Amino acid sequence: MSAGGHIDPSNKKVALLIAVLAAFLAFSETLGSSAQTEALSRNIEGSNLWSFFQAKTIRMTTLQTAAEALEVDAAQAATSEARAAIEKRVAAWRKTAARYDSEPDKNEGRKELAVRAASAEKKRDRALAAYHQYEVASGALQIAIVLASANVITGAAFLMWGAMGLGVFGVVFTLIGFLAPTAVHLF
Repeated sequence: MSAGGHIDPSNKKVALLIAVLAAFLAFSETLGSSAQTEALSRNIEGSNLWSFFQAKTIRMTTLQTAAEALEVDAAQAATSEARAAIEKRVAAWRKTAARYDSEPDKNEGRKELAVRAASAEKKRDRALAAYHQYEVASGALQIAIVLASANVITGAAFLMWGAMGLGVFGVVFTLIGFLAPTAVHLF
């Protein structure tokens, strides 16, 4: 306020700048929270898929080993009926082991699980990159609000310029986080 109780018109501009900065800060914080949640969700999904992949690998290896051991027994079988029964069992185990390796109809074979897990990891990495961009943006916008507030008290023009510069920086990083989160690597 100036003498006589009138509001300094430059303070209205600063108040408007603070309001705009606060709005962008709210967007950045909200988007950052969503990106963090997405990253955690995709990390869990990837971990679950890799665990499923590992379980299929263990089952497949167990069946392959059992089939190989049973093939040795088939060669030593006393009768042709026993050999035929053993060979039938070996064929069934090999078929099951092959299904564990690739099961495109259910998208749950090892090959399909590896592709799905890698896709989840890629989505996680993108979400984490976005989260980091939003965090940088939020920090810049918070400091910009502090500088603009300090300008109201001191009237120092450099504080207003600093607030505007950091505000632009924060908006740019919010847009980077939204449009191309992996384009800039700060950390």
